[in-house]
Amino acid sequence: MIFGSVPIAEAEGTVLAHTRRLATGVIKKGSRLDAAAVQALRDAGYREVIAARLEPGDVAEDEAADRLAAALMRPGLTRSAAATGRVNLFAEAAGLLSLDVALIDRLNSLDESLTLATLPAYAPVAQADMVATIKVIPFAVPAAVLAEAEALARSAHALSLHPFRPLRAGLVMSRLPGMKSSVLAKTEEATRARVETLGATLLPAETVEHDEGEIAAALLRLHEAGAGLLMVIGASAVVDRRDVGPAGIVRAGGEIAHFGMPVDPGNLLCLGSIGRLPALVLPGCARSPKLNGFDWVLQRIVADVPVTGRDIQRMGAGGLLTEIETRPLPRARATAAPPGRHRVAAVVLAAGLSRRMGPVNKLLAEDDAGRTMVARVVDNVLASRATEVIVVTGHEHERVAATLDGRAIRFVHAPDYAEGLAASLRAGVAALPDEVEGALICLGDMPLVSAETLDRLIGAFDPAAGRAAVQPVHEGQPGNPVLWGREFFPEILELAGDKGARALLTRHAPRLATVNTADDGVLRDFDTAEALATIQG
Repeated sequence: MIFGSVPIAEAEGTVLAHTRRLATGVIKKGSRLDAAAVQALRDAGYREVIAARLEPGDVAEDEAADRLAAALMRPGLTRSAAATGRVNLFAEAAGLLSLDVALIDRLNSLDESLTLATLPAYAPVAQADMVATIKVIPFAVPAAVLAEAEALARSAHALSLHPFRPLRAGLVMSRLPGMKSSVLAKTEEATRARVETLGATLLPAETVEHDEGEIAAALLRLHEAGAGLLMVIGASAVVDRRDVGPAGIVRAGGEIAHFGMPVDPGNLLCLGSIGRLPALVLPGCARSPKLNGFDWVLQRIVADVPVTGRDIQRMGAGGLLTEIETRPLPRARATAAPPGRHRVAAVVLAAGLSRRMGPVNKLLAEDDAGRTMVARVVDNVLASRATEVIVVTGHEHERVAATLDGRAIRFVHAPDYAEGLAASLRAGVAALPDEVEGALICLGDMPLVSAETLDRLIGAFDPAAGRAAVQPVHEGQPGNPVLWGREFFPEILELAGDKGARALLTRHAPRLATVNTADDGVLRDFDTAEALATIQG
């Protein structure tokens, strides 16, 4: 790549290094200068510009970021579109992020042009949280460097997302004479909050005397009740792996793998197992809701990430928690918080003329069960987490409304529907209540998009995190429906013709997130007689 001052006469095809504001508009940094842009700069009095000229073998920044992101993708992750040399990676579900730190270091050491930044290893994340960002530093990357980075990224899992499991946990609390019942109640409450924060549940706690035999019996009862994790918190602190709590685990047929941890608070945690079930003796600080070493171990267990004594010994770096109120994920925005926390409505476009179908209105075509195509679309949307459903009608609006009778939807008629898709979009978006934060624009001729896919789009939507628009992608092909945040509504209301909002996707690429899906329904519309014949499959 050649970088520097370029005479305006030679600037066509180069990449502008700095934004230029002209009387006729703005040419942004990173823009590939075409003939019109060069002429606008010349008219504005520019005789030269600072720009980059790509050479043979260079890969442009967006393509490079896109290719590296593709190589890094693993199950549980989704990504944004490439823009300004950047791609962001997101968690598809609440879980624990694990990293191959050595691999990430090698990627970042290949060349100064490529960078990968991530959250810390074993950071708990909520659904749709950003976990990593790829940034191409210059305007291009040497092809050989990019190929080496892609091969390295595919060789192992640089990032892995381990979803939290809905396991059931069992808690045994031992007591001594004179111990207040309020202490036990608060301990159970704090433990339940920890477990439920991760999407798991706590079985009714067992309270027994501070005796290894009683602790063992209680552990076995919880085992029989279906606990996937067993925990003991003693009336007094554990001082040895042969103390009452650990001895209770051993007496129940278990073993102790490790005692103590280099995390403070949390030093006196005891790691063991009964058969295949993890069994922990909790440190006294676990009675408090404040972060301690037990949280780190609990997160791994619920995420089905193995925890060994050696793993615990490696927790010392960063293990001084005494004055730290929270790690990356505050308990107040618990990882198990229900996805789709933003208010998203669905707008089903059912106003079209079906021109390519001749005299047949494709939306009213029936399947073997007698259900019309538009009814299938609406039923899928109603099964999703959309807060409300608006159906935009136009052509044969009375027949379309009749086939949807009895469903919890609101109809909006687009009187100028013959103008094209934009008229339906405008009518649907204009009808949205003020409290709606986003609109899922569903096409009435795409009946194979599942409610699960719609929920994943809603779950990924988070304007504050840069995901103000969300689009599904199947095997590299972008599809529908697209979810648009409220910030785009004014532009949608200005659309005209039959092209819809597709142009906005390119214009606002930095605000777009994509969700990879195995659901090929996001690519399948039925606008011809031949396509309609395959709808049953």
